[in-house]
Amino acid sequence: MKKYFAVALGILTAIGGFVDIGDLVTNAVVGSRFGMSLAWAVVVGVVGICLFAQMSGRVAAISGRATFEIIRERLGPRAGTANLVASLLITIMTLTAEVGGVALALQLASGVQPLLWIPVAAFAVWLVIWRVKFSIMENVAGVLGLSLVVFGVALFLLGPDWGELKDQALQQTSHPRETPLTYWYYAIALFGAAMTPYEVFFFSSGGVEERWTEKDLVTSRANVLVGFPLGGVLSLFIAGCAATVLLPRGIDVDALSQTVLPVAMGAGQLGLAVVILGVVAATFGAALETGLSAGYALAQFNGWSWGKFRRPAQAARFHLTIIICLIVAVLVLLTGIDPILVTEYSVVFSAVALPLTYLPILVVANDPQYVGEHTNGRLLNAVSSVYLVIIMVAAIAAIPLMILTKAGA
Repeated sequence: MKKYFAVALGILTAIGGFVDIGDLVTNAVVGSRFGMSLAWAVVVGVVGICLFAQMSGRVAAISGRATFEIIRERLGPRAGTANLVASLLITIMTLTAEVGGVALALQLASGVQPLLWIPVAAFAVWLVIWRVKFSIMENVAGVLGLSLVVFGVALFLLGPDWGELKDQALQQTSHPRETPLTYWYYAIALFGAAMTPYEVFFFSSGGVEERWTEKDLVTSRANVLVGFPLGGVLSLFIAGCAATVLLPRGIDVDALSQTVLPVAMGAGQLGLAVVILGVVAATFGAALETGLSAGYALAQFNGWSWGKFRRPAQAARFHLTIIICLIVAVLVLLTGIDPILVTEYSVVFSAVALPLTYLPILVVANDPQYVGEHTNGRLLNAVSSVYLVIIMVAAIAAIPLMILTKAGA
């Protein structure tokens, strides 16, 4: 019974933990500008993150080693350092976006300016990382994040033209007022939002934190193959709400309040309260994960002692890295930069950096030295190789499309 409970809780956590500020903003922006015509990009991204996380979780469970320990060993110091720098920069940018997202969500609840919430949010993130047990931290944030299912409830209450939404999803064309380049730019942004690298760093390192072994492979696979796809459905609900309410009115999303507006219109004040709770939980949970991921990456690469299961005195450099990254995030946000803008850039640069971690994990997942008899099968390797091509194309095209479209403007 305990095992089944662990699987169920892990799936719920994966569902609630899938949607972060990147998914909230990007899906709402796309829904308000392109309707459901980019739903396919969410599906492609979800399948990709399932492949990526499943391989990383298996490597962690069998080898007992997390992503960056293996990257340094497999790639060598020079290529590994380039990988570390790029991945760490993207993780800190994502952490900045998540802390800003928490501040924006608290502004919705209180009316207090987000600049005043930013230091409070960062301090709360550090306090939870320092004092709260890993399993409690992960499960509470993930389960509260399930409040975002209110986007689905609101969509049904809004009574959309389901045939129109289906046609938008099947036609896969850009909106008349948008250019094809903008369409493909946002396709890559959705892909990057679904396959954010920090999710895999956190997933594999969390497996080591929780001392996964070969016996935990079933739990790991269930979390990935059920939790993440259902989290992807939440993303489609967000886009569907925006397509139903914002697109017909010509409202482009440039603030978090516009993301939750369809929920307020469909489910009233109660729905608004629930969705704000969900946004706070989702962004706060993602801030915990990105803060830890920054510490994991640097500590694992350098061979330092790491992990929440160790006291700060036993893993001082790991905890100091997290504090420094939080301070950097706060200082960047206190310049007055728009957290939504940081979010939009972070998901695109996530796509750019993705090959740096995906390729080493794909190689290691085929190496019996690390995973014994649990190497990838032929079918999994075939699908993973197709995804490697998709990831490379997205990484190469992201920056030129950003320049040509002026970041989707």
